[in-house]
Amino acid sequence: MTPWAEIARQLAPTAQVASVTAVGGGCINQTSRLRLNDGQCYFVKLNDAGRLPMLAAERAGLEVLAQTGAMRVPRPLLHGVAGRHAFLILEWLEMRSQGDARQLGENLAALHAATAPDFGFAQDNFIGSTPQPNGWLDNWIAFWRIRRLGFQLDLAARHGYCFGSLGERLLAGLPAFFRGYTPRPALLHGDLWGGNHGYLADGAPVLFDPAPYYGDREADLAMTELFGGFDPDFYAAYRACAPPDAGYPVRRELYNLYHILNHANLFSAGYARQAEGMMQRLLAELG
Repeated sequence: MTPWAEIARQLAPTAQVASVTAVGGGCINQTSRLRLNDGQCYFVKLNDAGRLPMLAAERAGLEVLAQTGAMRVPRPLLHGVAGRHAFLILEWLEMRSQGDARQLGENLAALHAATAPDFGFAQDNFIGSTPQPNGWLDNWIAFWRIRRLGFQLDLAARHGYCFGSLGERLLAGLPAFFRGYTPRPALLHGDLWGGNHGYLADGAPVLFDPAPYYGDREADLAMTELFGGFDPDFYAAYRACAPPDAGYPVRRELYNLYHILNHANLFSAGYARQAEGMMQRLLAELG
């Protein structure tokens, strides 16, 4: 049984479905454009009903990013359950792949200017479909060791990946990557690869699919370089507003290791081999 009539009813008691069109939107959720009989269109994410906490966390993250006023995000409208499906409804935005990359860089720097007393977030959320623990800590190195790399390494071990002593040695050596550098808690998008941004018709940038928390802003910047998809003007504008520390090129790999481990845990052993190489290079930096 399709959930669309029930979703329309929850949006408006008298609403009827005019059309549902599948759209691209990743491999975790089913994504569609819902058009009602009043002409209004919505972007809808569907998953199994048990995935409601994941969609609820995404809504909460979008709301926090929107509250800063720094960056346009799709406005979340409703989340809930319809039959066997969980859903999240966002405003429909017509987006394109090209736009004002300089504004994107400036807006991201403005987002990172939003801060908090400690590292973490008001609630746990998800990176892809993997749980992302965000319990507050006042020490960034401890946060990265426990909430990020340590969590993913433990999950990798449960999935049967064996990195020998590489993970333990890297976790023990983390302080060396932060000599002379003390990051402050900045509000991060948290999952900032190229597929999670777009542009409106007037060129204004939009971010979506966040996994936010307060952390080192370099972690967001690093992920933009992991898979590509960001214009040189984006980096020039960001660096003009908020230049990275001199140690960023090494920490970039440390931060992207988190995402490669997550890809290994979500998708394939090929990413585990990539993570192993990253850990070996990072340990080589320690001498």
